[in-house]
Amino acid sequence: MACLADTHPADWSYLSEGGATIVFSYKGPPSPIFEGNVLRLRKCTLNDESTPPLGPEIDPAVDFQKKCIERLIPAAYLPRLEPVAVGPNADAWLAALAAQCEPRRPYERRQKDRIDVRRPRAVLATDLVGSQGIAVEIKPKWGFLPSPTHLSDLTRPVKTRTCRFCMHSHLKAQQGDSVSLDYCPLDLYSGDESRVMKALNALWDAWKESDGAVNNLKVFVRGNKIDPAEQHSILDMVSGATDPKEGLTSALLPVLINTPVLRTISRLQRTLDALDIEGLAALWGCAPGGADPTLAEWGDFISTYLAAPAPSPPADPAHLRYHVLAYILSATFKDCSVIVRVPDGTASVIDLDVKDVGRLPRWERLDREIVAAYTAIPEKNRKCCLDGSKS
Repeated sequence: MACLADTHPADWSYLSEGGATIVFSYKGPPSPIFEGNVLRLRKCTLNDESTPPLGPEIDPAVDFQKKCIERLIPAAYLPRLEPVAVGPNADAWLAALAAQCEPRRPYERRQKDRIDVRRPRAVLATDLVGSQGIAVEIKPKWGFLPSPTHLSDLTRPVKTRTCRFCMHSHLKAQQGDSVSLDYCPLDLYSGDESRVMKALNALWDAWKESDGAVNNLKVFVRGNKIDPAEQHSILDMVSGATDPKEGLTSALLPVLINTPVLRTISRLQRTLDALDIEGLAALWGCAPGGADPTLAEWGDFISTYLAAPAPSPPADPAHLRYHVLAYILSATFKDCSVIVRVPDGTASVIDLDVKDVGRLPRWERLDREIVAAYTAIPEKNRKCCLDGSKS
């Protein structure tokens, strides 16, 4: 197995990060092992004093993708993931890399978390942004309106009219966060050219107005993440373009219309979340969720799901475990990202880590908070989100 200690921390350049991982691109001397790959490292909170992972742990994302996700999304639309050992003095090597990248990390991230230097293994993934063209990372989010069946009389008229993302954006804006109030995921997922273009324009505008703070859109040119101030570098990559926004959105549109990726994500989200968090909470009562599933249990669940993905088992306590796993897996697809490459014309799905069952009560509380904030808006001022992709 490859060993990161065979490289110098300076061979790795900070690329991007999400809630659970931080990603580096390889800039070192020629290497058949590391070239063409990015390095994914797990993060932990700043005050995490828990017991370090023991033994030669393989990041669960590797096995989860190979044994579970690839049964739901074809491998052609996924990055290749491989485990990699950090090597001798792993904590010192990781600490050096962490110190090197810290000034480049977003301020708000630095206040919350850091590289987990206690982990002896990491993940190498296909480098989907390190080309001579443009790569755009889109975090599409929730792509459907819930079924009214398991909603309360209070929430039904709200949740079946305005999508979860748009309601959550309203709450975040009230709290002072940078959000994309004009972007609706249902437009992006619709498959309709005018609506998809509307979504792309809204994502671009939010990216530009927030100076890149909104995380639903990231733009990479020649393997480097750019800020809105550097947008004119896009013109070098898009033939005939005179305006960066028009050039990029026009290049992205046909890829997003033709790829099956968005349709697949939306279908998985919808069919796995048959009850909404409200219906699921009504089932779990005082014992939400249970233990995190093993890889074997995930495999059995996916076999059951694929045998008859619709309709799902009835909303009955006897089927609680099925619905818990289904909702957890739906959350993975609600939080994934799509990398679109121009001019390659390819789309790939990334960030498909499994979520923890322990998050369910927190998600249920957040759902109530989001709906309560949105219900306070006069009905005539609420957004009407069109769910036009129910296949």
